[in-house]
Amino acid sequence: MLRRSVAVSASALLCLAGTAGVAEARTESLYAPSAVVLSIGKGTDASSATVLRAVTLSCAPTAGGTHPAPEAACAELKATSEDGAFAGLLASPEPDRMCPQHFDPVTVTVDGVWEGSRTSWQYTFANACAMGVTLNGGAAFAF
Repeated sequence: MLRRSVAVSASALLCLAGTAGVAEARTESLYAPSAVVLSIGKGTDASSATVLRAVTLSCAPTAGGTHPAPEAACAELKATSEDGAFAGLLASPEPDRMCPQHFDPVTVTVDGVWEGSRTSWQYTFANACAMGVTLNGGAAFAF
């Protein structure tokens, strides 16, 4: 009888140890993770562009990363994202600003995890002036 209770106790301890490991594997946040790399590169495609500047941005559970204004950038990405695409960042160009008509392409990218799902978005502008006019001083690419 004593052997049986020792065996049951040992089994119970092993089960508790197993569930403790499972509990540690869970995320501690109620929010889906959002951590991306934002980059600005010279070229027509993200795969071949020369990266000029890049920052990391973590938005959930709190804003952080190497971005100079993570709270503002996270708010802008959240307001403009739709199914992992960030086309909402592309505002109507300022009508009072004019850019030269030379072709010197600049590509911006958002790559990483957004609200728990993998995302990879890019957009190519004709030149840096067109990028600045179209993004209208938004926080996401102000680095």
